[in-house]
Amino acid sequence: MAVQTRAIKRRIKSVTSTRKITKAMELVAASKMRKAVSAVLGTRPYATLAWDTVKSVSKVTQIDLHPLLYTHGSSNKILLVLLSSDRGLAGGFNVNMVRKTFERLRAWEGKEVEVICIGRRGAHAMKKAGKNIIASFTDITTAPTYKDTLPIGRLIVNEFVKGSYEQVFVAYTDFVSAIAQQPTIFQLLPLGALEESKELGKVSQTTPVEVIRGSREYTFEPSPADVLNFLLPKLIETMLYQAVLESAASEHSARMMAMRNASEAASDMIHDLTFTYNQARQAGITQEIAEISSGKAALEQT
Repeated sequence: MAVQTRAIKRRIKSVTSTRKITKAMELVAASKMRKAVSAVLGTRPYATLAWDTVKSVSKVTQIDLHPLLYTHGSSNKILLVLLSSDRGLAGGFNVNMVRKTFERLRAWEGKEVEVICIGRRGAHAMKKAGKNIIASFTDITTAPTYKDTLPIGRLIVNEFVKGSYEQVFVAYTDFVSAIAQQPTIFQLLPLGALEESKELGKVSQTTPVEVIRGSREYTFEPSPADVLNFLLPKLIETMLYQAVLESAASEHSARMMAMRNASEAASDMIHDLTFTYNQARQAGITQEIAEISSGKAALEQT
């Protein structure tokens, strides 16, 4: 009985130490989440308005004015940019994003798909599945900056302009709230066919910004080609940066909730173990009293 109580006591001590770790991780994730949410909410109106503006311009502009507006070349390949985290312990954050990605890959069966991975978890899943990863970036999603995502955006633009890909999609986790994150895949290129993207607009669903609707007349100075040549690559870079910010806020929120749930589960386990320990200790005391009573009775009979 003494051995059993010591084992339970060690278990209680171990779970208590684990709870301290998960509680600390929860507080760290909460701090990072507040910064990430502030960043994503601060840039979301700009990204949304820029996106809606280009959608509106693309509908009233000749798509042959810029190579980002239409599919060119004979390539039948699709480029997928997958955003995930570098670390685990974030609940279903990575699992849900990877599952959503594989659903879309099955829908693209028959087409050649190449992947750019941002985050180790997504890269590991794609590599394990045997997908063609052309580039992998790490240490970006924790605290992303525009400078970090700029080379990725330029890579996407250059490859699409060269005709390497028919379409470009971005798979990321849209931040809805601290307890809700939505895996999303939207079409980034070509910009002239954005109306065909059924999932486009997830970024702006929770943003109170008046979007541009209907047909408007635009005047370009010095020329439409010059304006689009400057504006469209910047838009791609901005939208990619916004997706990374959304994913970062979602990651920290998911990790905070996962660590909170782990801390609560540890507290419940400690409560149950303490109850079991008290039962075992009481049973030991009762057994010792019974043995003493039996011994005393035996002595009295002799």
